[in-house]
This record gives sequence, C-alpha cells and structure tokens, in this order.
Amino acid sequence: MEAPRPAPGYAGDIAPALAWQWVQSGQALLVDVRTDAEREWVGYVPGAVPLAWKQWPGMQPNPAFDDGVRALAAEGKPLLMLCRSGARSIAAARRATELGATAYNVLEGFEGDPDEHGQRGRRGGWRYRGLPWRQN
Repeated sequence: MEAPRPAPGYAGDIAPALAWQWVQSGQALLVDVRTDAEREWVGYVPGAVPLAWKQWPGMQPNPAFDDGVRALAAEGKPLLMLCRSGARSIAAARRATELGATAYNVLEGFEGDPDEHGQRGRRGGWRYRGLPWRQN
C-alpha cells in the first residue's frame, strides 16, 4: 500500500485505503470536515468524527473547528481529514497543523473528482474505493 506523500504545511496526503487501515488499527482518527448537510444527504463514514471546516449556508468558517481540533489532537493520534474531493481537507489539515496536530489530507475525498458529465462518485473517492460508508 502506498505510503503517505509529504505535503507543504501539513503531515501529508494519504490514500483512502491506507487511511482506513490506520483508522481500523486505532493509530489515527478520521475527521469528516464536510458540512453537516453533506454528511446527511450524501453519506458518511461510520466512526468518523464530524467536524465541519465550513458550514452551509454560505460556506462560512466553522467557529468550533479550532476547539474541535484541539480536543481531538489531545488524544495524541494523527488526524485524517476527509472532505468531498480532497480540497477543503487540505485547508483543514493545514489549520490543524497550525494548532499543533499531526494532520493528513485523505486523497480523493468522499466522492472523488467529477467525471465528464460533472457527476461525482465514479472517479475516485472513499465510496468508489469500496470503503465503509452509510447513508441516512
């Protein structure tokens, strides 16, 4: 399995399958930084910690993000940041690193990149890779 790749401003980028392996072994925490609405409507990873980076409507910064990261980092495990496509999670990983956490970005995100029709879920991502998830 591919090792995490170093990245500027945070611990690195990690493939979804390796992220899940780390979570299952108890060596890391998966932090879902998508909005509450995304988790409700699109799906979520059982056991992931919901901590939005930005919130709907308006995609305003979540004022509770920093305190949430500090509390999670106190557990002493790396934080694996997961968003829709692997972009917001980079910003969240950088901020978590600034706050003293060891933070990684989960590549491809939950839904992956859009395909030629602009639809997600067919080109990479947590769900596409067959990793555990649920939908309400």
